[in-house]
Amino acid sequence: MVIAFIINELAKEVDSYTTVHLAYHAYRLGHEPLFLEVGKLSYDPDGQMGGTAYGPPKKTFKTVATFMDAVRKSAPRHITATDIEVLMLRNDPSDDLVTRPWAVGAGIIFGQLAARNGVLVLNDPFGLAGATSKLYFQHFPALVRPRTLITRDLDQIKTFFAEQDEQIILKPLQGSGGRNVFKVNDQNLGNLRQIVDAIGRDGYVIAQEYLPDAVQGDIRLFVMNGSALQRDGHYAAFRRVTAKGDVRSNIKAGGTPAAVKVTPAMRHLVEAVRPKLLTDGMFLAGLDIVGDKLMEINVFSPGGLHNISKLEGVDFFEPVIEAIDRKLWYKKLYGEKVTNEELAVR
Repeated sequence: MVIAFIINELAKEVDSYTTVHLAYHAYRLGHEPLFLEVGKLSYDPDGQMGGTAYGPPKKTFKTVATFMDAVRKSAPRHITATDIEVLMLRNDPSDDLVTRPWAVGAGIIFGQLAARNGVLVLNDPFGLAGATSKLYFQHFPALVRPRTLITRDLDQIKTFFAEQDEQIILKPLQGSGGRNVFKVNDQNLGNLRQIVDAIGRDGYVIAQEYLPDAVQGDIRLFVMNGSALQRDGHYAAFRRVTAKGDVRSNIKAGGTPAAVKVTPAMRHLVEAVRPKLLTDGMFLAGLDIVGDKLMEINVFSPGGLHNISKLEGVDFFEPVIEAIDRKLWYKKLYGEKVTNEELAVR
């Protein structure tokens, strides 16, 4: 199969990224991976979604580094939807929020066009359209979520702070990677206005119940087709340990990966969010777990699968690529009788 990955920018793709390893493993399994930058997509006069693509030459690469070096040096070529069979939307809209706001929704829009052109698109772009901010998380059962307030009103946040025993987490409604995440308590309450102003500059503020278990970091658990991703008895999960003195556990923000045992409580959380993920066509998602609650659900570009594979000594990329290949087979069997949304989670 020819599988294209929409990314933010090729120059910013690090060799350890999940997207890079997905492309590399697709190549190793005999498929043709391509990279499409979100800023170089197009809609052609014949009604086809297209863009400038980069891909490796037909040769053997023993490492991810040599593979990506070849991709970066490859000659760009224009492709359309007729040239690809699968499109994975792996760009993170929040990465473009400040510097390239025009690119925030581009991946979704062009993904929708590709789906209408007959391409299998993952995650489903019509489901993703409703998940462009953390407000999407509020559509999941209250049982799995920390108590949350979303507002731009400082007085409301002060009231919420008092109700939560004077310990809360503040973060932007739009954003990822641990940017602008603050723990507020009696020690820094005097800076509350400045913190809210800083976060609120780009939109709404999330005020969230502080979970004491967060001192141990959080757990990223991958979900594929609505079920916890596992292979050979190993779950695709790891703990992201916070850096000393930091509330953030994201690897990009200095968090450290560590092995973790998946508990029945974690599997229960997966079951609780399963119906919504399936309804929205979310093929691959990352659940961020603290204690018995979910902090976030990443449906755009969940990362860390490379870290998990190293920690567990298991290749979790191969079953993902095999699942995509199987969906493509289903698509050829059923044609238009099955929607992209349905195929995304089968």
